[in-house]
Amino acid sequence: MIGLGQLDNDLAGWIDRTLVVPGVLPPERFEDAFVAIVTGSAADPDDAWLAFYRNTLAALHGTPDPNGTNAQLKPVHERAAELTVGSALELGCCFGFLALRLAAAGHRVTATDLTAGTVGLLARMAPRLGTPLQTVVADARAVPLPADHADTVLAVHLIEHLPAEEGRAVVAEAIRLARRRVVVAVPFETEPNETWGHLTTFDHDTLHALGADTGLPYEVSEHHGGWLVLDTGR
Repeated sequence: MIGLGQLDNDLAGWIDRTLVVPGVLPPERFEDAFVAIVTGSAADPDDAWLAFYRNTLAALHGTPDPNGTNAQLKPVHERAAELTVGSALELGCCFGFLALRLAAAGHRVTATDLTAGTVGLLARMAPRLGTPLQTVVADARAVPLPADHADTVLAVHLIEHLPAEEGRAVVAEAIRLARRRVVVAVPFETEPNETWGHLTTFDHDTLHALGADTGLPYEVSEHHGGWLVLDTGR
């Protein structure tokens, strides 16, 4: 059993390095192993998840293990926070670490994800962390929220998990929902990372093409991966 003080998002990298890459665990069982390890660390699973959240957020705001998953997320979340203006809507929030960061910084935040269990977990943990936000179970291609719902709509490390055409649908939906800005972040890869469930690869050219197809003013940059920022101008 892992102690509560050891629970954080670096567990994902540890499972990948020690179980998936050597072939001990098939990639499709990654999530099951992750949940089992976390929930088995306390008599009350929510106590374990709360420790997981607190430890991860502390690492993302401090100095994470340079070899861990949090070290990869930290600069991405910092850049996303810099690009966020006004209220925020995050598509595909997963555990919601970025959404919690933005809410703690004073933004009005809505966090959405397709997985009801993950959204429910975030909804339970956010009040216990003292960081209230709105949560919605939603497919990022068709979000049940009105147009212009938020000033900034973020799809951070989301569309690489989808086929290319579905990723374009997510960007179109983000544009519908954003009053001022859409922020898309993706890893630059030559091959999709199977462990993390990636299906589509991106580079500067594909991001430029994605931006140009929207017909909106856009910028492409690189910072621990690729960034596409669209100006909806509404």
